[in-house]
Amino acid sequence: MFVTRFAPSPTGRLHKGHAFSALTVWRAARAAGGRFLLRIEDIDPTRCRPEFEAGILEDLRWLGLDWDRPVRRQSEHLAEYAAVVGELQRRGLLYRCFRTRKEILDAIGDAPHGPADAVRPGPHPRAEEDRLLAEGRPYAWRLSLDRARADLGERSWDALAFVEEGAGPGGETGRIRARPETAGDVVLARKDAGTAYHLAVTHDDALQGVSHVIRGEDLFEATHIQVLIQALMGWPTPVYRHHRLLTGPDGRRFAKRDNSVTLAQLRADGVAPEALRAEVGF
Repeated sequence: MFVTRFAPSPTGRLHKGHAFSALTVWRAARAAGGRFLLRIEDIDPTRCRPEFEAGILEDLRWLGLDWDRPVRRQSEHLAEYAAVVGELQRRGLLYRCFRTRKEILDAIGDAPHGPADAVRPGPHPRAEEDRLLAEGRPYAWRLSLDRARADLGERSWDALAFVEEGAGPGGETGRIRARPETAGDVVLARKDAGTAYHLAVTHDDALQGVSHVIRGEDLFEATHIQVLIQALMGWPTPVYRHHRLLTGPDGRRFAKRDNSVTLAQLRADGVAPEALRAEVGF
């Protein structure tokens, strides 16, 4: 069965770019006679708010969308993600990283061979790790690409791939070999939330039986590391379909951080949902 999902984070109100993506996913599900799931990716306790989630539901209903029940909220399933982290820890695939974002960025600037080497900081020396733990310093759990490669074996590593039905930023399409090394040793769990984006999203796609991941081309590169996580956990790899990003008159894509006009604002200004749907191509 064709199963796909729209998975916003409740860190603000939806804008036109979200509307375009949600309508793209919803239409694909309905055209295939499949299921359209709504997932609330609210694992960031510092930025996610209940009022933003309520706004997401309000905006999607205003657009005329419906979805299968129940809505999955990631914050209600932290124990599931912790179990996956625990398995990866037992297999020796994760290491503690106490480095701050600034320290990582500084290391990138100092790296003799460029940024690609700096995103794989590696484990701290044992004595340093023990000292930092004793001091109560916060840390994240990073996936070691070297250990993951050894765990899979060279043949399986070289066979990592996914099918792209849309197109990546460079026009990539068809069967694509996954290159997880481009992502470096990504964070799979943080001390505050117990999980991170790449782990939570791959877990949920597998659990919910998502057959097609339809999302913006800005997430194309994330696919490479997510395919690796799927292989390590024995989860199926969905078909991927990355769509273009909606842009404004200035050519810039809509984004929360740029305070793009929200659907709530458009609604308050008297814009009809039919007019917005037509404006974004639906």
